[in-house]
Amino acid sequence: MNKYFDVLIVGGGNAGLSTAGLLLLKKPHLRVGIIEPSSKHYYQPAWTLVGGGIFDIQKTVREEKRLIPKGATWLQEYAETFQPDHNSVTTKENNSYTYDYLVVCPGIQINWSAIKGLPETLGKNGVSSNYSFTSAPYTFDCIKHFKGGKMIFHSPHSPVKCGGAPQKIMYLAADYVRKHHLENKTNIEFWSGGTKIFGVPKYAKTLNKIIERYHIDTHFFQDLVEIDGPGKRAKFVSLHKDTKGAAQWVDFDFIHVTPPQGPPDFIKNSPLANEAGWVDVDKHTLQHNTYPNIYSLGDASSLPTSKTGAAIRKQTPTLVENMLAQMEAKPAVRTYKGYTSCPIVTGYGKLMLAEFEYNNEPAETFPFDQSKERWSMYFLKKEILPRMYWGAIVKGRMQG
Repeated sequence: MNKYFDVLIVGGGNAGLSTAGLLLLKKPHLRVGIIEPSSKHYYQPAWTLVGGGIFDIQKTVREEKRLIPKGATWLQEYAETFQPDHNSVTTKENNSYTYDYLVVCPGIQINWSAIKGLPETLGKNGVSSNYSFTSAPYTFDCIKHFKGGKMIFHSPHSPVKCGGAPQKIMYLAADYVRKHHLENKTNIEFWSGGTKIFGVPKYAKTLNKIIERYHIDTHFFQDLVEIDGPGKRAKFVSLHKDTKGAAQWVDFDFIHVTPPQGPPDFIKNSPLANEAGWVDVDKHTLQHNTYPNIYSLGDASSLPTSKTGAAIRKQTPTLVENMLAQMEAKPAVRTYKGYTSCPIVTGYGKLMLAEFEYNNEPAETFPFDQSKERWSMYFLKKEILPRMYWGAIVKGRMQG
């Protein structure tokens, strides 16, 4: 088996596959290797819709082998250690692979056990999460059988993939409650480790109006630390400077949990990481700040923007064009400005498409006010984007 590659990619998710695909579209004779242990590939942006009962979970998964681009070599192993001074990566299977260029994009690590009691009760006792392929369908089971009581929707203080996802399912559930005339029997609460509903003022204004429309009670600076599933209660600890450490148990009938997330351990403990544990790259060129033949994009990178698939779509051509320029001893030719997008479902048939760059400046695609809820944007999210993903984006054919 070949153990040397022109470009070695760690991670076979959206970032890794789209990078490999675009590289090979531009340079078909490159020797590209992809280290990815998983046999399944998931379209995770649709899991919110699965939780809302409007998308088939089976349409969000495909075999990884079907998505490996022609000309690339799939190494179905776990990357474990990096030896950047020797241009080498070693896997748990004790194989070492060398490279001229390395792309590190293994995604984000979901830390389920960081919340005491969560692993034991997830998927039962009214405790669910759309961040799991197995529990996302249970979310809608809970919603459709809900007859009244308290619904809690949680967002942690850590970075998460798609920062709007904890809210999206809340708005769908609130709309479901309204459509089934259960408003007077239901209390909906949002408990967040963050400081506000959204970081971009233009979109936050709309979301605050939606919260008022659904009569949602918000609680910020709150960290979920424990769940008692059988007892139907959750323990929150204050992060606010005036009440820091104060704990309280809150009863629930249904709770949607967004687990804390962070850099993968093997990245955090590697020479590639910054102090926070993310792959340390320049935020404009995506080139590593210490090792110039190493690049990173996607959720594991240190790029200071929201971790979304839309961000990867803009990061991929930046990385590829700059790497190809470097191969020809030329300076970086493309700059990433921090673009990301968050299609926030605000109810059945309604969506606000938030798009912004570094410094939380809106960077909208369409010639209308995207802070308004629209059916057309909902249709884009539900029907068009999944087709674009499987048919073009993950193949590197629709980047930029």
